[in-house]
Amino acid sequence: MSVTKRVFLIVLDSVGIGEALDAKAFGDVGAHTLKSVFQTGKLRIPNLIKLGLGNIDGLEFLGKAPNPSASFARLREASAGKDTTVGHWEIAGHISASPLPTFPDGFPTEVTDELCRIFGRKILCNKPYSGTQVLCDYGEEHVKCGKPIVYTSADSVLQIAAHTDVIPLDKLYGYCQRVRNFMKGEKLGIGRVIARPFEGEVGAFKRTADRRDFSVTPPEGLIADALLENGYDTLAVGKISDIFAGRGFTKSIYTHSNTDGMSVTSQLAKHSFHGLCFVNLVDFDMLYGHRRNAVGYAEALCEFDAWLGGFLDRLLPDDLLIITADHGCDPCFTLSTDHTREDVPCLIYNSMMTPRDLGVRNTFSDVAATVADYLGVTFECKGRSMISNL
Repeated sequence: MSVTKRVFLIVLDSVGIGEALDAKAFGDVGAHTLKSVFQTGKLRIPNLIKLGLGNIDGLEFLGKAPNPSASFARLREASAGKDTTVGHWEIAGHISASPLPTFPDGFPTEVTDELCRIFGRKILCNKPYSGTQVLCDYGEEHVKCGKPIVYTSADSVLQIAAHTDVIPLDKLYGYCQRVRNFMKGEKLGIGRVIARPFEGEVGAFKRTADRRDFSVTPPEGLIADALLENGYDTLAVGKISDIFAGRGFTKSIYTHSNTDGMSVTSQLAKHSFHGLCFVNLVDFDMLYGHRRNAVGYAEALCEFDAWLGGFLDRLLPDDLLIITADHGCDPCFTLSTDHTREDVPCLIYNSMMTPRDLGVRNTFSDVAATVADYLGVTFECKGRSMISNL
């Protein structure tokens, strides 16, 4: 086992780079998250451009770096889905042959009856809904009667919204865990049960930063599992631990924003560890993609880019930085407010490696294969390491 090598794997949640080859099957022809954000005129990302983001196939509109400092690739998703769970699982080495169940007409009676039993009261909504609009339409009634607001989306999720004065945070988390324990199997095994606490007065409700995701148990043998079994440190930042149901990580740090996640990552880089630091920055998706706020999305990417410049200076010679994404969420895609089936970027930086154009890759799991190869761990997956090209 190496005693010096570290990998920082940062997922820019939902930063897609244009429709996938099978976008038509998902109703996402024409989706392009990064181009929509670029077209706001607010995008200033010199550090990402210097690494080679604009050199990736199809992203020439960003401007190419004549001598990019990182290797770069366009990744295509092989899994049958376009959500956070299957996207991260594939990054970690597992290709999902079947999509996780969704409930476009709301949850059936067998589910709602169990929810009422768990909550000890009836529920509100039970429809696919915008997470902010559902507070406008059901928040006041919830505060008056105490019934939890249950809703879903086009993704494989069951979301439970509750005012913190009506259902305290610990109680809401407890409800979500019990719902997660019930929602299992091929028919009901949704990707995530999500706690959506909110606060404020009628007409001014707002979500708090205490969201928690309770994920379906991931398949065995992902990259963090392999590293852990071989004695490496595995650090989870943001909602990574939730996505993988807490399995495979020696340390998990929950964060409340991109800013918080970047700060935590910077602090971890100052300390000695040997292995993987797996980071998710969720604001791109949660605050800007789903809410169709392209300007806010651009500003968030500018903030990341400004942080990235300083972070690169902190990296040690044996550190490997991988920046990628898990799906798209085009803020200007008018046909839907949900995720979009898109390819994603991949930038691989190490100060000692010669940058290369790694082309178009056929699965996100090339990332897991690359991490394993760099750290010298035997790992079985359908991905191919990109290190051999560097």
